[in-house]
Amino acid sequence: MTVMKSTMPDGARQIAGAALQDTLVDLLGLSLIGKQAHWNIVGPRFRSIHLQLDELVMSAREFADSVAERAAALGVSPDGRPETIASAFTLPGPKDGWVHDVDVVEVMVETLGAAATRLRERIDVTEGTDPVTQDLLISITAELEKQRWMFAAESVSHGN
Repeated sequence: MTVMKSTMPDGARQIAGAALQDTLVDLLGLSLIGKQAHWNIVGPRFRSIHLQLDELVMSAREFADSVAERAAALGVSPDGRPETIASAFTLPGPKDGWVHDVDVVEVMVETLGAAATRLRERIDVTEGTDPVTQDLLISITAELEKQRWMFAAESVSHGN
């Protein structure tokens, strides 16, 4: 088997690789949570939130690809297998079955907030070891915080 070589020292590569793998798990899980809510949302704001969830899922999937490719470029094999995501994913998600629009907004605000908090921790960890990975994580955090703000504004605008 051929192993990809990295230009980074092993210690820095391991730190960046762990941050990228944890982010990959969060993003792939986030895309699944978004789709689960997308398929099961009910309520008077169905359409607007349904479309907003599609935007979130698309962003999460695109970022997951960027994260996995960055890991591969560093010589770290990304692991997006379903069993890996199922065993490692810990962000909050919606309950099973139909979910009222108010509850979807609430869970997405909570989930995106938790994801952004974890990303900020990874930004700190990669600061001295890999500024390129750190830059990618900063970009992802900015988008997830924007998405969280948009869901939170949906909640505030309807008196919740």
